[in-house]
Amino acid sequence: MAIPVNKLPAIDTDSGLLNVVIDTPKGSRNKYKFDEHNGLWRLGKVLPEGMAFPFDFGFFPSTCGEDGGPVDVLLLSDTPTFPGCVVSARLIGVIEAEQVERGKTIRNDRFVAVIETSYNAPIYRSLDDVNEQRLDEIEHFFISYNEAEGRMFKPLRRRGAKRARKALDKLIERVSEGQKDVKRTQKRIRK
Repeated sequence: MAIPVNKLPAIDTDSGLLNVVIDTPKGSRNKYKFDEHNGLWRLGKVLPEGMAFPFDFGFFPSTCGEDGGPVDVLLLSDTPTFPGCVVSARLIGVIEAEQVERGKTIRNDRFVAVIETSYNAPIYRSLDDVNEQRLDEIEHFFISYNEAEGRMFKPLRRRGAKRARKALDKLIERVSEGQKDVKRTQKRIRK
């Protein structure tokens, strides 16, 4: 039986690369979301005229961010993929950020990765390799995108691959610990 994409491991055990599940392709005004209950993608919203995702946007499966959803990732690539596409990727950094909605502030970082397969070497090795203007434009997109939704998105700092991986590993560990707690509780209930 096939594993649902949201249940794949965040890290591929064979290659050590990250699994990224694409929600919304580069250039799209349509924002898609994975519907866990039905195992399919739904149109979540249409962005305002003139606004489109600058790169493929998705999530690391089997993770959970502070906002309760899977951890977000922007996949820098020349061409768009499609909703539901699972991509092998290398993490190159993170834009650490806070998001404020209804007076509540949470961390909602944007991890940044690049495609890496046996045929495709990564286009960047580090966030430092990405043009400063491009990074400013990405941050501006997320500020504007959140503002249109009635939220404030505030970039705090940009971190490289090592710092990003350390932060992601913590989030993966937190989910893993939560699953162990659930299993222990279920075991006690069955007794």
